[in-house]
Amino acid sequence: MSNRARVIRGFEFAGLDLLVPFVRLFAGEDPREQLITITRSFGIPIIAMAAFFGIWSAVAASVQTSIGAVPGPRAVWHEASNLVEEHYEERQKAKDFQVRMETLKEKYLAQGKPWKERRYSGKPTYFDQIVTSLKTVFAGFVLASLIAVPVGILCGLSETFYLAVSPLIQIFKPVSPLAWLPIVMIMVSGLYTSSDPMFEKSFISSAVTVSLCSLWPTLVNTALGVASVERDYLNVAKVLKLSWWRTVTKIVIPSSLPLIFTGLRLSLGVGWMVLIAAEMLAQNPGLGKFVWDMFQNGSSQTLAQIMVAVATIGFIGFLLDRMMVSLQRVFSYDVASV
Repeated sequence: MSNRARVIRGFEFAGLDLLVPFVRLFAGEDPREQLITITRSFGIPIIAMAAFFGIWSAVAASVQTSIGAVPGPRAVWHEASNLVEEHYEERQKAKDFQVRMETLKEKYLAQGKPWKERRYSGKPTYFDQIVTSLKTVFAGFVLASLIAVPVGILCGLSETFYLAVSPLIQIFKPVSPLAWLPIVMIMVSGLYTSSDPMFEKSFISSAVTVSLCSLWPTLVNTALGVASVERDYLNVAKVLKLSWWRTVTKIVIPSSLPLIFTGLRLSLGVGWMVLIAAEMLAQNPGLGKFVWDMFQNGSSQTLAQIMVAVATIGFIGFLLDRMMVSLQRVFSYDVASV
């Protein structure tokens, strides 16, 4: 395989098909066709985005709210820069605190005094909130997947089992995260009573809420994928007298992977949306709480920061989807480009 083919395959696995024409162009492969493809793939979206920002900038100043004019693109970019600066300032404060504590510790130990470790108690930065939300959504997504995939396989293999769980799926699938969250918080508070917990209650509550709301797309798509497996494959497994476990792992799951991954992609997207709402309602750490805190501050500056958070949430959602596309292309033999 040539280096060009390896690069193209790498971009395709990463879900970066838009960059493939550049590789072909640099390799001298039909430059005119590649330039047309690049113009269509990049030129049209760039023009559309430029028009969007132009309209936003022109209209924003004329739209007045109770806290002032709607911020335009420049104001939002300025607030994004401020959030980045605040992050680095807070990190420097944490480093300075650590240096002071090390000096104080040496002094105490030299005097024979007992020393108790102290932790920096500064406020979490914007990037800290992003990391917290990502940890929570992945925890909830993994938990949901561990439940949804096995149950979906059983639903696809057994009509009796599907008829048994179908009413539960139809009842619980449309329930809003705002309805699940209070129940989850009460249950976690009552059952998670360790004096030295490994995880914060807020983390558990948000992760479980994400799981309850995001497992359904994976469950339904897995069941559909398993039910769609060619009967001939299963008949061959019977002829070869394969065990139930080997039939599932060697025939059913590989044949169902495209639809399973479709469900996983949908579940991760649903989980990311649910998490923001859960963090806002429960005031749990994360991007949702950041948005709510900015709303409570009630100023034109915080409105711009909310817009920064909205853009961040959308961009991270896009990256999560691309990540699932990449995984799908690695593990599945039949993947449509999206």
